[in-house]
Amino acid sequence: MAHNAAVVEKMWERIENVVASLPVTTGTVRVYQDGLPVCGHEQDIVLELAGAGSRNHRALLGLQARGATLMGTESPELLVQEYQLATAGFASGVTVRTEDRQKQLRETLLEKRDRYIADRINGTLCAGENGILFMGTLHAVAKDLDADINVAYPLGPPRVEQRRGV
Repeated sequence: MAHNAAVVEKMWERIENVVASLPVTTGTVRVYQDGLPVCGHEQDIVLELAGAGSRNHRALLGLQARGATLMGTESPELLVQEYQLATAGFASGVTVRTEDRQKQLRETLLEKRDRYIADRINGTLCAGENGILFMGTLHAVAKDLDADINVAYPLGPPRVEQRRGV
């Protein structure tokens, strides 16, 4: 358990170093965050989570302080569906059939979320701007981004995208 904590700590140190070194010119950088709904309360959500100790959300605030624009990123409806799916999985008895069905539903929902996120970026990132996307490793958004959006992975590409052939 201590080893896992050390690995996570090292990962966050790398992320924070990369974020600190990113060039941010006011009005030319948009920041997108996994799990942050398009809702009109994005700033409040980020402030609350940063205040609760989220390093990820503190990084978002740091980028904003340097001039980046925080963007709602995800469909509230799809996030609610994911929450309902997760809670239903805990409430129901686990059988092989229900576990397989839950896995299939989770994968389908994740693909829908990825497409929504890509569409959100495609629709809001303007020519001459840069986007910074904070995503969990299960996501594969790059495959759905417009061809004129160049994708860079400062920490290396996620393994899931390599498996999916992106």
